[in-house]
Amino acid sequence: MAEISHNTPAAAAARDWVKILASYREPNTLRSSFELAVSLVPFVVLWIAACWVAQYSYLGAFLLSALNGGFLLRLFCIQHDCGHGSFFGNRNVSDWIGRALGVITLTPYDVWRRTHSIHHSHAGDLDQRGIGDVMTLTVEEYHQRTAFGRFLYRAYRHPLVLFGIGPAYLFMLEYRLPLGLMNQGRYWVSAMATNLAIAAILTVIIYFGGLQALFLVFLPTTLIAASVGVWLFYVQHQFETTHWENHETWQLHEAALHGSSHYDLPPILRWFTANIGIHHVHHLYSRIPFYRLSEVLNDHRELVECSRMTFMQSLKCASLDLWDEKSRRLISFAAARRLAA
Repeated sequence: MAEISHNTPAAAAARDWVKILASYREPNTLRSSFELAVSLVPFVVLWIAACWVAQYSYLGAFLLSALNGGFLLRLFCIQHDCGHGSFFGNRNVSDWIGRALGVITLTPYDVWRRTHSIHHSHAGDLDQRGIGDVMTLTVEEYHQRTAFGRFLYRAYRHPLVLFGIGPAYLFMLEYRLPLGLMNQGRYWVSAMATNLAIAAILTVIIYFGGLQALFLVFLPTTLIAASVGVWLFYVQHQFETTHWENHETWQLHEAALHGSSHYDLPPILRWFTANIGIHHVHHLYSRIPFYRLSEVLNDHRELVECSRMTFMQSLKCASLDLWDEKSRRLISFAAARRLAA
């Protein structure tokens, strides 16, 4: 993974980028409508096709559902843009499309939008962890835990939990209640209305398609999209040279630029992930529609190499577990043991 040089133009003026990026914020209604259509229509068609194929081949139905996970992931990324008010110029239109997509993605839109806003406003702040992020301990915090506490944290950070059990729990169970926002009525309404809509859709699915539609189509599509989505969110901030500071020295724009990765994926994966890998630009200016993020990189080449990593390089991130405040890097449990010794 490329190191970030704090002498580069991009790093020297993180706050100044906000003024530059503001010129990319305006969405194009026709383009947004097109992007929604080419994501939603194939999703519905593949859903129907998988249910039909399930009558003849379980494997065929599963493979179609796995492919459809890519379209579900893209719909979540569009919902993400709606949450930032960047997909349509009219905020109400963005919000209601986001709420409708939230039923498909099993995500109560208003609850998610609030927690994601907290993530954007506190990313990289060591004193503001816990909502909308991946739990990360410092080396010192880890060693201060009891043996059982360290075991629990190691279990939480295991790839099978982070990218397997965790996404299933998050989208199937945790999102059913507005955790962390229990005292605010609007978030209860968002969660319960989404739950009722999901229950209605699942009833229709089982009534017409039976349990095979549930287990061969709904679950594979949802869980594959959830696991890939969590992996994307993970590598966007959990890389070796990411940026963390205590609150008194934390700066929003520095954290956005240096604490978010440029996940440089192959073109087909960039399409399915709606350019969410250009995450450092997104965190600097979240009102830019996803289809204009590549335009930013084309116009400002100095942003291309900031925290850039390829897919193969990103695999190393799965073994990074603790923030070492001395070396200012994410390190593995093994590296932490060597430091302790």
